[in-house]
Formats: sequence, structure tokens, C-alpha cells
Amino acid sequence: MKKYWHHTRIDYDGTQLSSLFAYKSFNVQGDSIVAFRGKCDVTIDEMVDIADVKDKAFIQSKDMLHFIVEQFVIDLEKAVFHQRLLTTIVKEALELEFSERSEVQRVIRSGDDLFIMNRKLSVSIATLSPVSSLIHFGINVSSEGTPVPTCGLRDLQIEPEQFAKRVLDEYTSEIEGIYLARCKVRGVK
Repeated sequence: MKKYWHHTRIDYDGTQLSSLFAYKSFNVQGDSIVAFRGKCDVTIDEMVDIADVKDKAFIQSKDMLHFIVEQFVIDLEKAVFHQRLLTTIVKEALELEFSERSEVQRVIRSGDDLFIMNRKLSVSIATLSPVSSLIHFGINVSSEGTPVPTCGLRDLQIEPEQFAKRVLDEYTSEIEGIYLARCKVRGVK
């Protein structure tokens, strides 16, 4: 599992959730998680979550930290498990930030969404391409101009780049640990 932080802003419009995005954009080939910062504006035509399409639940943010995961396994259930794992890693990274500052903030995970004080912190989706499973996880940096009440990293006084790097490290470590755990057990009859 490869990781990559891209320093230049990229606005996310949903088209980035496609096979080989990391390879085409950053020359990162294979199973990967990449992160970048930029606004988020996903139109109905690019939305993958049909429930959101039916509800006309637009996804917009003036400033968001984006993670795109691509793993070359075509299994939607595994993709959703990895999506929930990524969500949990982000939740734990937030809680670690608060504990390092001796601060108490309750982060609530509901499925693949994160909330603080009933304000939405993140968006996420898992899907398949013809060659891989894909995940987009976005966490607000700014809470301005969002279609629902939100909270952002700026509100929480968390520096986005360092936070992204922590999440990249934790996710790749977890995936590598899962792989190694599969490779150390013997089969049973």
C-alpha cells in the first residue's frame, strides 16, 4: 500500500473517484491512498450515492481535505469495510489531536460519517471501477458554505497537512498489518 500527499490544491468534483487516478495524476501505481486539499463541489451527475441523488443532497465545501483510496480488489463489501476502517482511523486521529491538547471533544461515528456536536465533519463513499475498489473520504477544513451544519478542521484548530500525513501513515500501516496477519497463520482442517 502506497501513500502520497499532494501539496498543490486540487478541487474535488467527483471525477477523481476513478480507476488509476493516483497513477495518472501522481505516478503512484498500485494499491494506494492519496491525499490533497481543495474545495468540494460534486454535481448530481457525478454523485455515486444514489440515496444522496434521490434526496438531492449536494456535496459542497469551500475547503476540504480529500483522501482517495484505490485497491486492486473488485469486491464492494471489502471496499465498504476499508471505508469504515478509514473513517475509524480519522476518528482516532481526531481524538489523538484532542488528547495531545488535553481537550475533550466527542467525535461520533455513524457508519462512514463523522460528527462533532451534531455538525457533520466528513463525507465518504465506496464504489467499484472495472479494475479496482475506490473510496473517497473528505473532511471539512472550513465549515463555511456547506449545505448542512458542519464542523471543520479549522474550527477544531487542527493543521490539515500534518493531520493528513498522520491519517496516511495510519491507514497504510493498518492495511499492511492486515496483509501480514493473513500471511502468518496456518490453515486448519
